[in-house]
Amino acid sequence: MQDGLLEFLENRVSTYNHPGFIEEDPIVIPHQFTKKQDIEIAGFFAATLAWGQRKTIISKCRELLKMMDNSPYEFVLHHKESDLRPFLHFKHRTFNDLDTLYFIDFFAHFYQFHESLEEAFTLYYQPDPDVMPTLLSGFHDLFFSLPDAPKRTRKHIATPRRKSACKRINMFLRWMVRNDGKGVDFGIWKTLKPYQLVCPCDLHVDRVARKLGLLQRKQTDWMTAMELTRNLRKLDPEDPVKYDYALFGLGIVEKF
Repeated sequence: MQDGLLEFLENRVSTYNHPGFIEEDPIVIPHQFTKKQDIEIAGFFAATLAWGQRKTIISKCRELLKMMDNSPYEFVLHHKESDLRPFLHFKHRTFNDLDTLYFIDFFAHFYQFHESLEEAFTLYYQPDPDVMPTLLSGFHDLFFSLPDAPKRTRKHIATPRRKSACKRINMFLRWMVRNDGKGVDFGIWKTLKPYQLVCPCDLHVDRVARKLGLLQRKQTDWMTAMELTRNLRKLDPEDPVKYDYALFGLGIVEKF
């Protein structure tokens, strides 16, 4: 990779990787919390609902968390059936009440036996930089392992098996894993390492990456996300996904 590109992207990472970024981004939702499990649950919902206008995403997430008394961990563990009635009216785009109730059901079961959601993503953990397809497929299987898992809800949890770029789930993992002290990503998970993350690849990141010569693949799918990530590893092998800030900022803010 040419030195000019490295310098350019490092500059943009510095521009956008700071707490000012938080206010208008879905990551503002888990930043309302300090307890690890609250951050995980709120972050997972925020990432899952992250499509459409960012203001709408943030508003819908706040609506959802208010139904949980703004204590999602306490709610999923100790709610009564009657507490679930408000969720029958929740909807964001194609994510509806049935999906919401299944997510709550999964969390209720999972946190009875596990301290952190990271355990769900590391069932087949290896230190291999390219282990993520295995981990995401394993998570998908676990998430839908409850006997009453609705078939329609599967579309809301991406998996490389369906060749999806898995943008939202890769974004969630960035939030949980990266720990650079800048105040945006949380870095509360310690088994997964930053070098194993895959860059979230949405339309804006995809477009900017192509303009910069970081992508050649025509379609946007899992292989595209991996191509981009491997090229970003040439710039920083230990923390390639920090450049998500640069690519996203160039696309959304600068209209590059």
